[in-house]
Amino acid sequence: MDLIVENLAAIDDKLSHRHIDLDPGGYFIIYLDKDARLIYAKHFTNVIDDRGLAIDPETGKVIPAREKVERTYTTVFSARTAKELCVKIFEEIQPSPVTQLDHAAYLGREFVRAEVALITGQEYVQD
Repeated sequence: MDLIVENLAAIDDKLSHRHIDLDPGGYFIIYLDKDARLIYAKHFTNVIDDRGLAIDPETGKVIPAREKVERTYTTVFSARTAKELCVKIFEEIQPSPVTQLDHAAYLGREFVRAEVALITGQEYVQD
C-alpha cells in the first residue's frame, strides 16, 4: 500500500511542476476559515502579456508567482463544500471569472483538497 501511495505522490509532484498557461480571467488564492468551517477563494484580475506572464492591470508590473504581493481582490467567494464553491464560481457568476478549462479543473481539485483539510482538521496549502 505504501508503494502505491508513493507512486501516486510522485505522479502528482511531477505534474505539479509542468508548464501551464495562465488564465487571462485572473487567479484565485484559496484558504480556509476553520472556525467558520468555510473555504474561501479570493479572485484577482490580471492581464497576460505576450511572454505569458501575469501583469497587474493597475500597475503594469509582473505579478511574481512565488512572492507575497499586496493586491486588491475583485471578489471573494466562500462555501461549505467544494461543490458549493464550484457552483458559485462557475454557474452563478456570468460570465465566469475562469476562462480556461484547465484552470477550472485545477480549481476543482484544489477545492476538494481544501474541503478534505477542513473536514479532517489538516493544514491546507494551495498547490
